[in-house]
Amino acid sequence: MLGLAFFVALIYFSAGTWDYWQGWLFVGVFTAMTIAFTIYMLLHDRPLLERRMDAGPWKEKEWSQKIIVSLIMLSFFAFIVLPILDRRYGLSPVPVWASLLGEAIMVLSFLFIFRVVRVNSFAAANITVTADQKVISTGPYAYVRHPMYAATLWLFVGVPLALGSWWTIVLIVPFLPILLWRLLDEERILRRDLPGYIEYTQKVRYRLVPYIW
Repeated sequence: MLGLAFFVALIYFSAGTWDYWQGWLFVGVFTAMTIAFTIYMLLHDRPLLERRMDAGPWKEKEWSQKIIVSLIMLSFFAFIVLPILDRRYGLSPVPVWASLLGEAIMVLSFLFIFRVVRVNSFAAANITVTADQKVISTGPYAYVRHPMYAATLWLFVGVPLALGSWWTIVLIVPFLPILLWRLLDEERILRRDLPGYIEYTQKVRYRLVPYIW
């Protein structure tokens, strides 16, 4: 509840007004999806819930990941605040249909992330390898090695549109190198610490986009 209150305060302080329907819809969709996600884990996969809540740069063991996660957190705030400021000052207003499209993209991204975690109970918020961890090669992992990151990219396309901004979609350009750094450094750790991961990379050759990379 404190997190939700902070989220609402951040959005409406940035907007400078309560008369901002895109913000209310965004809060509603984001909150509904995250609560549904949490309830599912609480009922069906408590170890995964613990792994997902154990988040933040201070939870990472590798210094490279501490830096990367700090940059990701800053990027998340930028993806929230800058689209709202764009909309507030009318720099690149979007029509109603575009904001609704952004919400739809967000929902589809969340649903795909939900599909990923249903398959992979080891999808922790930090990069770590536990003693009982095994390589997951079914579901989305049969096609790309990092399906959650692929869904996250689409999430960061939907958020600016949902909040009423065209221009801030370009934030994905500086965000992409951070995500790729996270991905490649994670693979380095998994190759080193997770038995069978090297063989998995030989079987599933694409990281984010099938037949491309």
